[in-house]
Amino acid sequence: MFIQTESTPNPATLKFLPGETVLGQGTADLPDAASAQASPLGRRLFAVDGVTGVFLGSDFVTVTKAPEVDWSHIKPALLGAIMDHYQSGLPVIEAQATPASGHAATHDNEDAAIVEQIKELLDTRVRPAVAQDGGDITFHGFERGVVYLHMQGACAGCPSSTLTLKMGIENLLRHYIPEVTEVRPVAA
Repeated sequence: MFIQTESTPNPATLKFLPGETVLGQGTADLPDAASAQASPLGRRLFAVDGVTGVFLGSDFVTVTKAPEVDWSHIKPALLGAIMDHYQSGLPVIEAQATPASGHAATHDNEDAAIVEQIKELLDTRVRPAVAQDGGDITFHGFERGVVYLHMQGACAGCPSSTLTLKMGIENLLRHYIPEVTEVRPVAA
């Protein structure tokens, strides 16, 4: 098994590409070791000293490290943990746990059509682009012209995330949906 790695715009994260399916559908954000209990792969990665977050995508794993830890010290252990996991035959997420489908909020009021447009643009234009950088962005609400989004994986805490939200996503949504006036990040 050959596992490729890619840097991300966030210097605290590294993207691992095992060349195998990680999650067939959805994503899983594991911001701490407690949240990884239903993921054998997540548990292995959090067992490496210095790991502070794990994000599972369709074909990648993004790992976030503590600021004082150097990638050269933990990267070999992370590669070993991923390889050991795939050789073990265990699932990435245990059957009783289901990965997130993406967007958290639904609307059944007069904004429902706008919300569907927002989700469609996020799914077709934004999420594939941020997945390339080892992250994800999910919809969390729309209220009085403001779109609330949650950033995960490499996008969470990334120095360029504010620029991505304001100059990229906000401009895109405002261009296609005149009712959108602003985009704001939300915590999980």
